[in-house]
Amino acid sequence: MRSNPELSAHKKSGRLLTVVQLLPALEGGGVESCTVEINAALVARGHRSVVVSAGGKLVEEIEAVGGESFQLDIGRKSPFALLNAFKLRQFLKQSGVDVLHARSRMPAWIGLLACRMMPARQRPRIVTTVHGLNSVNRYSKVMTYGERIVAVSECCREFILKNYPDTDASKIVVIPHGIDPSKFSYGFQPSAEWRNSWNQQYPSLTGRFVVLLPGRLTRLKGHFDFLGVIDLLKQEGIPVAGLIVGGEDPRRRKYSRLLREEIGRKNLNQDILFTGQRKDLREIMCVSSAVVSTSTKPESFGRTVLESLSLGRPTFGYEHGGVGEILAQVYPMGRVPVGDITAMADKLAQVYQNALQAPIPVEGYDLRSALEKEIELYESLAGDRL
Repeated sequence: MRSNPELSAHKKSGRLLTVVQLLPALEGGGVESCTVEINAALVARGHRSVVVSAGGKLVEEIEAVGGESFQLDIGRKSPFALLNAFKLRQFLKQSGVDVLHARSRMPAWIGLLACRMMPARQRPRIVTTVHGLNSVNRYSKVMTYGERIVAVSECCREFILKNYPDTDASKIVVIPHGIDPSKFSYGFQPSAEWRNSWNQQYPSLTGRFVVLLPGRLTRLKGHFDFLGVIDLLKQEGIPVAGLIVGGEDPRRRKYSRLLREEIGRKNLNQDILFTGQRKDLREIMCVSSAVVSTSTKPESFGRTVLESLSLGRPTFGYEHGGVGEILAQVYPMGRVPVGDITAMADKLAQVYQNALQAPIPVEGYDLRSALEKEIELYESLAGDRL
């Protein structure tokens, strides 16, 4: 990263920041990815980074680059979880934390309570990030209690001001997620070894028009709309295959069962394939004919849409929330009216017929720039403590 005059001064004084991020767990997902990325950037910049969560498989990534993990169950939605505020307060006092960054609602409540139990001179500065367009209520409002509020998109900022009008607009900083161009480079192609392995694992996809829907099996991802799109393409005589990449939540098995029953009713058993959770989504995007987002509820950002576009893949999504915002800026022809599966199928048919222009290289969503903005926010906020 580029040099920073303030950082140089911090290094000379020997006083660097201790930043603690709070989130429920480190199992995987968009919020977790952001946490891992900012952790690595903080360490690279010379700061101390600590992630407080219930733990998970990403703890290894946190610690591998020099970050620290403190395990505490702060994500459980129960009044008893608030008791963890006492343990968190003790940790914050002992660690001399400069900035406390809450990335989820229950952790934010626990973090806020812990800070209020500390002497004012010892309290860290508080940052919150609104990662999702959550239900509007007092519980969710805690994400507007930060001294600075990070919104991950302009539509997210608008959501905050519309639904919590007493929020001070000057506290909101819009920092969209970024993409690492070395990982999601335009025109990237998987290795021959990966392709061979993929083809051996999923031979039924060979020679077919593969439409990819990334996302865990939850209702808001719009899987039933996706099935409708695949059915329409099949009726047009297109040799389509619908590929669903995402894990199944044990708490939502009923939804998974209903989804599979619908596949049977539509006679799509040979046309829909589930891979479960995968770590090679980038490669899967590259070998898919097109990528779609059918989320029925507006999302605050739309990370997989941006990743797909960055790779140069034809990408289509409903024009609401962060997905619509990204498509409007990067690939306007990829926008589809919400719930209009016929329009979605028509655009995909044009891709099949080579009648639609592919996306151009993405600009304005650079990961390094996004991470620098967030760290500079920490440094500026904690400046009076240095």
